[in-house]
Amino acid sequence: MKEPDSQARLMNFPVSWFATTMGMSGFAIAWSRFAAWQNWTYTPGPVLMAVALVLFLLLATIYGMKALRHPHAVLAEFNHPVKLAFVPTFSISLLLLAIGSLQLAPAWAFWLWVTGTALHLAVTLYVLSSWIHHSRYEIAHLNPAWFIPVVGNILVPIAGVHLAAPGISWFFFSTGLFFWPVLTAILFYRLIFHGSLPERFMPTLFIFIAPPAVGFISWLALNGGVIDAFARVLYAIALFFSLLLFVQFGYFRRLKFFLSWWAYSFPLAAMAIASVRLAEQTASPELAILASALMAILTAVIAVLVVRTALAVARREVCVEGA
Repeated sequence: MKEPDSQARLMNFPVSWFATTMGMSGFAIAWSRFAAWQNWTYTPGPVLMAVALVLFLLLATIYGMKALRHPHAVLAEFNHPVKLAFVPTFSISLLLLAIGSLQLAPAWAFWLWVTGTALHLAVTLYVLSSWIHHSRYEIAHLNPAWFIPVVGNILVPIAGVHLAAPGISWFFFSTGLFFWPVLTAILFYRLIFHGSLPERFMPTLFIFIAPPAVGFISWLALNGGVIDAFARVLYAIALFFSLLLFVQFGYFRRLKFFLSWWAYSFPLAAMAIASVRLAEQTASPELAILASALMAILTAVIAVLVVRTALAVARREVCVEGA
């Protein structure tokens, strides 16, 4: 007997939906930082963060229903060689919500951070164990989303330095920093010698921006805000990857819409925040222009993503088998 359409769509509700919360949270944090830098009386950051929180709660409720009614489908995602990389978008969303709530609601930020950090550590250990003891991974399964499970650890110190002992933040930062170049080397090998990514995964190339951009922000948190040589190296690498991807704009604009388009959002938000932080510290007019331009680009990208996602939902193009 065929399942009702609503149940089939629930069963096919992917964990990668939490990438939308990552994007919206990063967008909110970027606007809060930008408004503080510009000394604006009003900032849209808190409103955007509230939107991100509501979105997260909605997605968590739906995914919780999926876990209750279709546990086999959830288990299949945890065992899938490609979908597994998106499982940590849940814990990273909690970490980003903690960062965005740090000034607004410190008590809530603490518990969001503790929960997100604990979950992310558990997922990191699970993913690495899966990579080490496997019989299903092939080079074709590799894409930049593989950064998410382990390099996501670099996010922990941004709020962690304010909420817990410094050693915890250094532990997670060091873990993410170790695996970033390892995965970068493997990914470039895959891209150069094993053909282009499938169209649906091409937007994940933007994830290359995230590790150095987030690393720059985390390093400032750990280093007391000092712009030293290592900070400049991290920022320069993020800027290079941004330029590399921006010159391919004509290619990306022709891609068919997939939920993976949300991979554009968080890396761009991280790059915008990093640029604002560097412009703050250096008082460079060139960096001020770059930071403002990146904020404009980020805002336009988020607007397009929201509209295209809403249309895809209305047309029932998402949460279907194979989508």
